[in-house]
Amino acid sequence: MHDNTIMANEAKKQIWLHLADVNPIPLSVNPSEEEQCRRAEELVNSLWDRWMRQFAEKGSSSEVLARVAFRFAQLYYNEYAANRGVNDFLKKFEKELDSIVVDV
Repeated sequence: MHDNTIMANEAKKQIWLHLADVNPIPLSVNPSEEEQCRRAEELVNSLWDRWMRQFAEKGSSSEVLARVAFRFAQLYYNEYAANRGVNDFLKKFEKELDSIVVDV
């Protein structure tokens, strides 16, 4: 079991995320996850850049970054709620389908 842990750690890749104007953030990821991390990094920076221009007179960089974090949290929660609804529907559908198949 210890060997699997060592192998898993060796498979990790060290990357640095450059978000907004904060110091680079080190992150260990599986190589297959790097592209997803880079896309997320790009999305955060894109929104932060746009909102920095839009809210230049209204807030500091950290306030804009907080707005970005909140917006992504909203999007995550909306998707989570939508997926939960789909999962509930599928569970009910599966029960109905099971009852139909059993009755036949």
